[in-house]
Amino acid sequence: MQIIEVHTKSRPSTVYCGEGAYEQARQFLKDKETFIVTDTNVQRIYGEMLRKDFPAAEICVVKDGERNKNKNTLFQILDKMLKAQLHRNSIVAAIGGGVVGDMAGFAASVYMRGTRLVQIPTTLLAQVDSSVGGKTAIDYGGVKNVLGAFYQPEFVFCDPVFLKTLPSREMKCGWGEIIKTGVLDAKIGDRILENLSKTEDLAFLKEIIADCVRFKANVVEQDETERSGFRKCLNLGHTTGHALELKYGRRSHGEYVLIGMWLESVIAERENVSTAENARRVRQLVALAEKKIPTFQNVVSAVQYALLDKKNSEKGVVSMILSKARGEYTEYNLSADRYAEYLAMLQEKRS
Repeated sequence: MQIIEVHTKSRPSTVYCGEGAYEQARQFLKDKETFIVTDTNVQRIYGEMLRKDFPAAEICVVKDGERNKNKNTLFQILDKMLKAQLHRNSIVAAIGGGVVGDMAGFAASVYMRGTRLVQIPTTLLAQVDSSVGGKTAIDYGGVKNVLGAFYQPEFVFCDPVFLKTLPSREMKCGWGEIIKTGVLDAKIGDRILENLSKTEDLAFLKEIIADCVRFKANVVEQDETERSGFRKCLNLGHTTGHALELKYGRRSHGEYVLIGMWLESVIAERENVSTAENARRVRQLVALAEKKIPTFQNVVSAVQYALLDKKNSEKGVVSMILSKARGEYTEYNLSADRYAEYLAMLQEKRS
């Protein structure tokens, strides 16, 4: 098991990656006042185990899925926290994927102006990305993650044992964020390309999860709250990905990030931000998980969602993070009309 420290100004975090991380969490939470937030999927698969391992804990089960990452679910959690008479030394334990982690973390940040928080991510996406770094949020008014807080967990416990029960689509979702990290960090990208036959191998996944966590920890330490702009690099593929996710739904977040990286690699190449060779490498990595980019009807209207993205610094302009060379990236702005022209490429049929 690897232990990765995240040294942020607000609160340090310790991330346990590997087999035995869940047992480490069980031992840490034993004899502590614990409030577990999980969802219906996790409850169905692991509910009996959670009741056995945390017999004294209050367990709040919310509906699964991004569509339920809203104010109603947030206040459902807060109502149950209040009913349980939690105090600032109580521990909120988020056990689930990124949606559970986002909402439980936000609830912990606002309850009594902050109570203790640990993350026990059960999906590949949450283990490699969303559980680390302290971003918490809900969707509101048709905008993703527009209400939230930066709130660091004390501990994150990433155990690959949970990946054994993930459906293939959830694994693909997680690979979206792994590939994103591989584009941002050339060594991780090379490691992925050198191990193409091991994408479902738990031993390899255990190592690549730790690599991704270590990369993100380094970014978060330098720019915890996105003030310097350095942390924005983690939004690679997310401008287009979020816009499509808000318009169409259905697919997972990671799938939309993959589609976003594909289109934004084309933008980078045609806007002379990236060389053709680098853009092809990005698309090669994307193709490991998303072999055929789908087509979308009426896709140009998704520009309205891109214009609501948090990265934008002025009206009428769409800001995105583009890969410009191996392990190098930059923020790039397009007018809404120009961006819409690129979005239209997603309406075209591809072989």
